[in-house]
Amino acid sequence: MAHYILAIDQGTTSSRAIIFDASGNRIAQSQQEFPQIFPNDGWVEHNPDDIWSSTLSVCQAVLNESSIAAQDIISVGITNQRETTILWDIKTGKPVYNAIVWQDRRTSAYCQSLVEQGWAQKVQDKTGLLIDSYFSATKIRWILENVEGAKQKAQAGELAFGTVDSYLLWHLTKGQSHKTDATNAARTMAFNIHQQEWDQELIELFEIGDVLFPEVMDCSADFGVIDASWLGAEMPVNGIAGDQQAALVGQACFTPGMVKSTYGTGCFMILNTGDKVLKSENKLLTTVGYRLNGKVTYALEGSIFVAGAAIQWLRDGLKLFSDAKETQALAQQALNGDSVYLVPAFTGLGAPYWDPDARGAMIGLTRDTSVEDIVSAGLRSVCYQTRDLVDAMAQDGAKFRTLRVDGGMVVNDIMVQFLSDLLAVKVERPKVTETTALGVAFLAGLKVGIYHSLEDITDLWVADKLFQPQMDEASSNALYLGWQKAVDRVRTNSQ
Repeated sequence: MAHYILAIDQGTTSSRAIIFDASGNRIAQSQQEFPQIFPNDGWVEHNPDDIWSSTLSVCQAVLNESSIAAQDIISVGITNQRETTILWDIKTGKPVYNAIVWQDRRTSAYCQSLVEQGWAQKVQDKTGLLIDSYFSATKIRWILENVEGAKQKAQAGELAFGTVDSYLLWHLTKGQSHKTDATNAARTMAFNIHQQEWDQELIELFEIGDVLFPEVMDCSADFGVIDASWLGAEMPVNGIAGDQQAALVGQACFTPGMVKSTYGTGCFMILNTGDKVLKSENKLLTTVGYRLNGKVTYALEGSIFVAGAAIQWLRDGLKLFSDAKETQALAQQALNGDSVYLVPAFTGLGAPYWDPDARGAMIGLTRDTSVEDIVSAGLRSVCYQTRDLVDAMAQDGAKFRTLRVDGGMVVNDIMVQFLSDLLAVKVERPKVTETTALGVAFLAGLKVGIYHSLEDITDLWVADKLFQPQMDEASSNALYLGWQKAVDRVRTNSQ
């Protein structure tokens, strides 16, 4: 009997379900975009019902469109947009407010007040994180403080908090399971990554102790059973990881010093640091890479808020093209690509700047700037931001010669080649570029014995193409200097 794994990949702009076989081959896939909500400048929300309905829809669709029976799914994994925060009524399952998305900046002023009160060092020491509105804790507080009746419900013990994985698990199990994994917990700013437990001092600081927090599990564990009414059969959920950590697993970056960068809505570079908690002096994040059998593998992470979202904006906002697949051909035709810079600080700048009030700009425009130049600038902006992260990691003592890349953007050869040129490293693209879903499938399969070790997973990783640097160092440095000057123009906290 063939063994299949269902991977649920709930992302920032779409929900996706992929069925993999035991060898990590993609058998079937379904994907559905859902609306983004922007109530105010720097605010980003999702309707939790859209998250749930789109997820359920793609799971049902991938089973219907494949020849695989629900009973043949041996395990399920869930990977998700991290930090996005939902509070819901434990009796009805109904959210009390929209999901506040990881990109949202509404709690920036509160975060700054905590920094001014002297909390930055303690928060970083406990969580590995910088105090920032990016993370979940201040989003929880905002909902409790600003949504009518929310605080009273919480005080009555009626409100559950979860990141998206917990919210989906709650609904899939019809309220039977309220759990998360260590990687998602590590992104809340309320979890002690050394003790591997919710930190009561921080929970009291943020005034969020009345909500029901999920139980924190290993990434490969018994999370609960999907109710048969949803997908036609009961299915165990055995893998959960935040999307970027799932990609670390999907890229088989199991050795300290291995690094991957994922290009989705945002861009996230994660370096495996093994059992060492490497504290950054350059505004990178220390986080949990994965936790298996109670053993934590730590990581150093750089977060870029806008990567694929910049291309989405060029498509939907400026309407420069109708499909992201067109960007490669357009960029190839750019004549002034070296002089135009797009700084996509639509919701501020992430690492290593952490400037929530910065806003986007396009620099270097002339009368002969073309659509092709602007598209090229959009693609290159992602590479320049990656160079920011690589330089920060190098200053923290982490250097590498090979970068593994994944995510929807890396099918674009022009972008990946420019990335290799700018970073002066080899860039490996895997055969399966959607390694976020693959990684959580591996975690689910590990629990049920489809894979017996991380070595089994490593053996399944296959390279599709290797990109070598082709640009001379002086040229790449000159281009990067132009980027740094462009960023300086939009920063509000520039030193």
